[in-house]
Amino acid sequence: MNQNISIADKTKALAIRIVKACTFLDEKPGVCRILSKQLLRSGTSIGANVREAQSSQSDKDFLHKLEIALKEERETEYWLEILIESELVEKKKFELLLQETREIGKILVTSTRKVKEKINKHN
Repeated sequence: MNQNISIADKTKALAIRIVKACTFLDEKPGVCRILSKQLLRSGTSIGANVREAQSSQSDKDFLHKLEIALKEERETEYWLEILIESELVEKKKFELLLQETREIGKILVTSTRKVKEKINKHN
């Protein structure tokens, strides 16, 4: 992904890819459908929380929303790993999605760290 794209845009693009992946998974019977619902919830929640953070009322509120987004990123990463490692999906079809999810996680970790430093400076 381009370095100049905002985290809000990156998480929205990820959510769209997650929706498409879940549409694919929903066409399969059984376990794939169940895991699809979990993946859909967590994968689309990342961007929703980042978007909410943009309207936060304070640095602490901003941090809280970003930390929720990070939790959702980790859950999304987990579901993708389960799908890949259990061989329910072709690794090559979902590897890029997992990589993008991890990239967003790294950005969120860095962002939350910076916000915590800012909050601590003012206390």
